[in-house]
Amino acid sequence: MWFKDNEISAVDSVSLTNIGVQYYGILKRNERMDLFKSSTASLKIKILSFSCLAFWLSSCYSFKGIAIPPEIQTYYIDNFQNGAPQAPGDLNQRFAEALRAKIRNESRLIYNEQDADIVFTGSITGFRLSPEAPQAGNTVALNKLEISVSVEFTNQRIEGKNWKKQFSFFRTFPSDQDFISQQDQLISDIFKQLLENIFNEAFTGW
Repeated sequence: MWFKDNEISAVDSVSLTNIGVQYYGILKRNERMDLFKSSTASLKIKILSFSCLAFWLSSCYSFKGIAIPPEIQTYYIDNFQNGAPQAPGDLNQRFAEALRAKIRNESRLIYNEQDADIVFTGSITGFRLSPEAPQAGNTVALNKLEISVSVEFTNQRIEGKNWKKQFSFFRTFPSDQDFISQQDQLISDIFKQLLENIFNEAFTGW
């Protein structure tokens, strides 16, 4: 069967169209493969970056502005001594336990009584109740409770990081209020600031 020239041209056009469609489909598949490979490579880079970041964070613990080197894993706090005759008899024990709790709750360190990486020792050196002169424009008389603590910090893994310092803080209250009824709250407020100061001194500037 013979085709006329216009029929042959039509057949050729159809064939060329089919070839073009197939070629276009191949190009699109290649584009999708390239896009998939590019996305996969990008995802691998992101995963690698995240892994490196996670490793860095785990090697140098940071929280609330503190930094603890990876070689520091454990801590120990010896029972504090009470060198303030006016202080309640258990004040030293309460302070030592409060310091243990703060480090336990706000760091990754593990409490260990045997060969700890860092060690805290110290004593209550002052517990003083005194009248506070009214400030200008304030006619209310105040009393002041001040607590002082001596702390020795020993780093058994990193040289040059040992120190011994005195920390003090106070709270005032109206002089017409009974001190005994205010004592526990005053001690709690003062402890909170003392512990924060000691914690920051121990775990910043490494």
